[in-house]
Amino acid sequence: MNSFLEQNAALLLDNPLLAEAFQNIMMFEKYPKHHILHESGTICNHFYIITSGVARVFYYKEDKDITVHFSAEQESITTIDSFIQRKKSKYNIEALEDLDVLKIAHADLENLFESNPKFERFGRLFLQQIYIDLVERIDDLQLHSAQERYQKLLEKKPYLFQRVASKHIASFLGMTPETFSRIRGK
Repeated sequence: MNSFLEQNAALLLDNPLLAEAFQNIMMFEKYPKHHILHESGTICNHFYIITSGVARVFYYKEDKDITVHFSAEQESITTIDSFIQRKKSKYNIEALEDLDVLKIAHADLENLFESNPKFERFGRLFLQQIYIDLVERIDDLQLHSAQERYQKLLEKKPYLFQRVASKHIASFLGMTPETFSRIRGK
C-alpha cells in the first residue's frame, strides 16, 4: 500500500484550505512500544497517521494472536470497521516500536467533512484505497501460496522483516511460525 501521505499529497497540495483544516484537527501523540492504542470490545474513536514507528492491528481467536495489518511511517492505521460504523471492534492496535502519530478524532473528521462538501472527496478517495487494499489482501490469502505471500510482502514492505517479530509476520501471512521459518530459510 502506498503511504497515506503519498496517496493524498497532491490533493492536500492542491487544496491549502483542506491541508490547513487537517492540521487544525490533528494532535501529535507518542506511545511506547507495546502500548495498545485501541482495545477490542470498544468503539474506535481515532484515526492515526504514523510519523515514526510500526504498529499492527490484531485480534484473538481461540487464544491465538492473529495479525491482520501493519503500518509504519507515513501510513495510517485504525480499526476501520469500528471507526466508520461506530460499533465495538474485535480488533486491537498495538505499537510494535515506540510510536509517534498524528491522531485525528472521529468527531473532528466528521465535522471537517460536513463543513465543506469538497472535503468529503478526500474521505471517499481514502476509503477507495482501503477497499482496494482489502481486496488485494483477500486475494493474497485465497489465491496465493504461502511462498507467494511471503515474497509479495518482502517486496512490498521489506522493512517489516527487520522491525517486526517473525510470529506476527507469520500470522499476517496466514501461516504457522514453522512454515514461515522454513520459507524464510530458502
